[in-house]
Amino acid sequence: MALYNIADFRRLVAPDARLLGLDPGARRIGVALSDVGRQVASPYATLARVKLKQNAAEIAAIAAREGVGGLVIGLPLDGEQQMGPRAQAARDWAHALSAATGLPAAMVDESFTTAETHERLIEAGLSRERRAEIVDKLAAAAILQRALDLLRQPGG
Repeated sequence: MALYNIADFRRLVAPDARLLGLDPGARRIGVALSDVGRQVASPYATLARVKLKQNAAEIAAIAAREGVGGLVIGLPLDGEQQMGPRAQAARDWAHALSAATGLPAAMVDESFTTAETHERLIEAGLSRERRAEIVDKLAAAAILQRALDLLRQPGG
């Protein structure tokens, strides 16, 4: 499947389907889930980053179980908001994941989501261990929430 911009993506996903947000990192993939009304993104899970085939099977199983109709994947643009090597790798992974799961995918700028999430958790006084357990799924929720907000905008 192709990657879609937010406007096209909205037209491809059934109105009553949830969205799954993904924050693909080098070692882990944060997963977040929208509500049916696509108003709120909630942290869902953290998956170990392994071979694409296994991750696609895990994500497809979550999608089937939760009524997900599309994927929102973080795009790590560089400091100048350009496509660097990390963004290209994420884009390639998103294409392959979309094809493997059969779900349409859109990418949303994830600049600073993980760093900002870490800062909020530190301010909240969470231990390093606890932060490591939850930071990826919270970053995925931030990415998904950004997409949900864009989807509610006219023309978004």
